[in-house]
Parts: sequence; structure tokens; C-alpha cells
Amino acid sequence: MSRKTYIKVAAHSYRCLDSVLRCHRAWLVICLLLLLVPGLSRIKHATAKAFSPLPTTAQGPDLDYSTFKHTSQRHASQACTACHQRTADNSIRPVFPNHPACINCHLAQFVTPAVPICAICHSDLSNAKPPLKSFPATFKEKFNVKFDHAQHMNGAARPKAGCQSCHDRPLNRGVALSIPATLSAHSGCYSCHTPGSKAGNGREIASCGVCHETRRYTRTATNPRAFRAAFSHAEHGPKEKLQCVAFHSVIGSAAQGRQVSSPRTAEHFSAGTQNCATCHNGKRSFGGDLAFKDCKRCHAGATFKMPT
Repeated sequence: MSRKTYIKVAAHSYRCLDSVLRCHRAWLVICLLLLLVPGLSRIKHATAKAFSPLPTTAQGPDLDYSTFKHTSQRHASQACTACHQRTADNSIRPVFPNHPACINCHLAQFVTPAVPICAICHSDLSNAKPPLKSFPATFKEKFNVKFDHAQHMNGAARPKAGCQSCHDRPLNRGVALSIPATLSAHSGCYSCHTPGSKAGNGREIASCGVCHETRRYTRTATNPRAFRAAFSHAEHGPKEKLQCVAFHSVIGSAAQGRQVSSPRTAEHFSAGTQNCATCHNGKRSFGGDLAFKDCKRCHAGATFKMPT
């Protein structure tokens, strides 16, 4: 190749490279303007499709951006702390994420007209500063509650008042005790699970995922078989200076409804453990037996049947 020809080819290559660089710079300027100038949103759709490294389907194949789904593949892969931050005042009600948590994945939806993603958190979108909605107290999605009784019976994890810290109110005319539920249950949990709190081994215990996961949850019943007897927790608690652990044992790593044992009929006269006969022995309780040997003295319910 002659020197003259080489110079022409080099000049042509330089012009092509310069054209490519100019084109890329032009696209960059257009995208920046789209973010800064609302009036240019009409041409955003064409440019976003050709030059956008951000996902446009962060909610998965379902393109309904009018609702938020914790169960979508993209959302489920994120840690709870990626969106939810605890407030400094230790409020029992969670708060909506700030914009950066959403924009990281949903920038395309934020700058596209008529996409209802903003209505998930805000009301009156015609307002220059749309007000936030109240954080919902109930959800259509299922959130399981993970609680390990055994883990909360020892050391710093044990509440000061023991079982009664959580099961503090009588239900069913005093037969059963309350079980914490709904957002109000946070008030008890948050006495230890404060913002930024850690367990003794350094494990983080402040985020939603410590206690919740997105799967079906069935609350422990307050009317199981053990409550069919005419037994009153209200009459057998602090009033008689009795402790829950004298009658209920905690079973580590058991399923939710089986973590705490319940006394059974066969345990009335069992040796070596606290049972009904410990007090109802003809001497200690009420100053006499008061027909304790008569089963119907306690088992007065219409559904009671003697075991066969």
C-alpha cells in the first residue's frame, strides 16, 4: 500500500471512529435530558428501548405495576433491608421505601407517563408533591411468622417476665392466654429487636426477614383440645404463684403449633412432674379435695368425652 493510499484509509477510519463517538455522546445527552426535563418524556419511549441498560420488567412477566408483589422473582431475591429501613423512633408500623430503592430497578417506569407505579405509595398524583398513603395494616400476600420459643428461653433473649411478656391477657373467659398478632405484636418484639440490634453472636436481628418470610401462615389456635377442660389460666397464674414452665415444656426445633407441650389427662397423677394433683391433692387446694376425683368438676364442657 502506498503512503498516499494509507493516509486516505487512516483518515477515513478516524472519521468513522469520530462519528461513532459523537453518536454515543448524543445518546448519552438525550438520556440525561429525559431524566431532567419532563417535557421531553414523549421521545423517551423510543430512546429507552434502544439505549437502556436497566430492566424494564423488574416485576417479572406480569407487567401490572399498579400493585407491589413481594413474591415476584426479582423482589423475592432482594434482602428486606434493600427496601425497608427501621425508623429511629422504633415505630411498630413499617414505612414505605425511599425512591432510590425503587429507582434502582424501575427507572424506566418512573419516567414513563401513565405507568401507575407511583400510585402504590402515593395518593393524589396530580399534586406537585403527592402525599404518601398510610402503610397498610393487612396484606393480600401471606407472611409467615417465624418464632422459636426455645431460642427465647435463655440468656438475654428471654423476656424479663418470661412467657407472660407475650401471653399476657386471658382469652375464652380466662381459659386460654393471648397470642401476639398483627402489627401491634411488634411492640413486644421491638423491646429487644430495636433498629440496628444484633444477637450475642453478632447476627443481625432488626430486619423483617428475621421473623417473616413470604409463605402461608396459620396462626396457632387459642381453642385446641387442651382448652376444652374447665381450666382457667387466669385463676392458675400469678394469683396462685404458679409458673408456666412448671406445666409446659418447650420443644426445640418443633413445628410452630408443637413448640410448647400441653398437659394431658393422663398427667393428672403422673409422678415426678407438676400436674393437677400436685395442688388438688385433698389437702393443699381450697383446703380440701372438693370432689377433685369427679372428672366433671373440671371437664364440664359439652364437647368433653372420656378417652377410650
